[in-house]
Amino acid sequence: MAADEQFYREYILDHYKNPRNFGRIEAADITHEEYNPLCGDMVGMDFRVRDGVIEDVKFHGRGCAISQASASLLTERLKGMTLDEAQQVGKDDVLEELGIDISPARLKCALLSLKVLKVGAYGLAAEEEDEQ
Repeated sequence: MAADEQFYREYILDHYKNPRNFGRIEAADITHEEYNPLCGDMVGMDFRVRDGVIEDVKFHGRGCAISQASASLLTERLKGMTLDEAQQVGKDDVLEELGIDISPARLKCALLSLKVLKVGAYGLAAEEEDEQ
């Protein structure tokens, strides 16, 4: 195994064992959860949004190291972004953060937190448009 691949495996395990931004936000502006029935992973995110900027984000859930590390990494990236910027985060961004090749069988695990973001962020944006 290459040294950089070993580094990223340890990096993923660190985010799994010591997740960043794990927990809940009371009275969150956005709350959304997604479940992967194929493997049983569940990821939810709570967002506090002020003037279109993600002021705080936390995740909760259970699952494999890849799904939980991916959520931890994504929440670190999202703080301070506008909703518009967050909506532009894509599959390649998430996979690049993980830093290792993800097999087709594990791809849904790696991208579950991205799905939570997309549905949650687009849902709030639609609500804000309805209010105007």
